Amino acid sequence: MEEEAKKPDPLHGVTLVMMLERLLEKYGWPGLAKRIKIRCFESDPSVASSLTFLRRTPWAREKVQDLYLYAFHGVKKPPSLWKSRGKPGK
Repeated sequence: MEEEAKKPDPLHGVTLVMMLERLLEKYGWPGLAKRIKIRCFESDPSVASSLTFLRRTPWAREKVQDLYLYAFHGVKKPPSLWKSRGKPGK
């Protein structure tokens, strides 16, 4: 259990802006919208409007964080990315 505590947090020091920009470089808006089904990525997307939405919407922010970890840190694809749209549990 101590070994797990020593592992650095891969999100430490990574801002939401940094995550979104790296994901956009890798996937673009169409690819991001395909992987995370939220309207701010599908309809007239912009970094500013997406950040506003993600900062106010914890379930959507969690999906972005999970995709970032999956894409850049080799973390297994989490259940939050398996759901098609909307809040967890719906």
